[in-house]
Amino acid sequence: MTELRDFYAALVESCDDAIVAKNTDGIVIAWNPAAQRLFGWTSEEMVGGSIRRLLPPDRQEEEDQILARIRAGERVPPFYTKRLHKDGHLLDVQVSVSPVRDASGTIIGASKLARDVGEYLRVQEAVRESEERFRTLAENISQFAWMAEPNGHIFWFNKRWYEFTGLTDEETMDQRRRKVVHPDYRKRVVATYLAAIAAGEDYEDTFPMRGKDGEYCWFLSRAKPIRNGTGEIVRWFGTNTDITQQREQAEQIRLLLMEVNHRSKNMLTTIQALARRSAPGEEGFLARFEDRVQSLAINQDILVGREWREVPIDELVQLQLAFIHDAPGEFVVGGPPISLAPRAAEVIGMAMHELATNSLKYGALSTEDGSVDIGWSHRPDGAGLMLWWRESGGPAVVRPQHSGFGTTLIRDVPQHNLGAEVTLHFHPGGVCWELICDSSALAKPVPVDA
Repeated sequence: MTELRDFYAALVESCDDAIVAKNTDGIVIAWNPAAQRLFGWTSEEMVGGSIRRLLPPDRQEEEDQILARIRAGERVPPFYTKRLHKDGHLLDVQVSVSPVRDASGTIIGASKLARDVGEYLRVQEAVRESEERFRTLAENISQFAWMAEPNGHIFWFNKRWYEFTGLTDEETMDQRRRKVVHPDYRKRVVATYLAAIAAGEDYEDTFPMRGKDGEYCWFLSRAKPIRNGTGEIVRWFGTNTDITQQREQAEQIRLLLMEVNHRSKNMLTTIQALARRSAPGEEGFLARFEDRVQSLAINQDILVGREWREVPIDELVQLQLAFIHDAPGEFVVGGPPISLAPRAAEVIGMAMHELATNSLKYGALSTEDGSVDIGWSHRPDGAGLMLWWRESGGPAVVRPQHSGFGTTLIRDVPQHNLGAEVTLHFHPGGVCWELICDSSALAKPVPVDA
């Protein structure tokens, strides 16, 4: 029995929780070392004194209630409260109190366990604030927001979804939500979504959805996989952004560009007709003039098709040089994906067309043994563009005695409009044209709206 009491005494002394024994009047009988560490008071200072020393003035009623329940034989389950440290600062503690009975069953006191929960409560408060911030953001953004399990099953939507669709939570979660997707797109939308889920890759799609008023709006839907520390997908987070207005504006702009393009071409046709009437009998002049007008028209088509933004060089070269595909000579085209700004595309397109026309008449493309290397790359410093036209195997080149308008298009216009460094060499083995310009000639990246 003595050994058991010694064990219990050692257990109380070594426990990390504060253990306090008090009588039914709240007078401290025992105070373990953990209690001293927690509250700052020594056993000598507390034993024989009232436990109320630990209670702030506004919590004295707590002790009245605790003692009343103990005298009634009730256990006080764990609860959070405030207690005073010896130096006067408040502690966040968790307290539980149990009645202590003697051998006859009479209640002679109480056993109190207390532990510091300040850090735990601070973490909980931080989590609560984080959740509140997320809820505030998720519920008030203009997009629909949603989350899905790793297998793609959506388990949460923000209120914007319900406001737009008019669906109940039950209708949303039992897959009836799919009916809001336009029937013509539904099968494709599901297939695209499931393919992204299976591959664990970012999901993106655009499709119309029906609102509670029966009208369809266009939405850009995106989702990203959320991964844990080991790279495993733990959930998906997605949004649907209403892009109806942007699509309508884009269509209006497209129609306006088409109209401008149509009128420009009509004007070019008028200019061609005026040229024919103004210079009858000048067949050579008219042919070159019409070629150049045609080159302008091609540039116009490319820029309108690209909404006057960026023009990939390979597309520009392919369209401007379509007329030489049946040329006797051969040509090789190649280079990395690079896009030009609209003005640079106009200037370089005209130069390429002029080079091709000259080569087809007098240069390497005029003979079966001739070849042309057309290529481009980034400048070695990465801050611009290098573009070249190199002929070989054609008739011997004779340097022209005078510079005509063709030279202006090939050399002077790029220098003036693009600030480019242009070299034009009439080597006996073939014409060599090279252009070097800075990054202002390149298309600027178009930001993507998330």
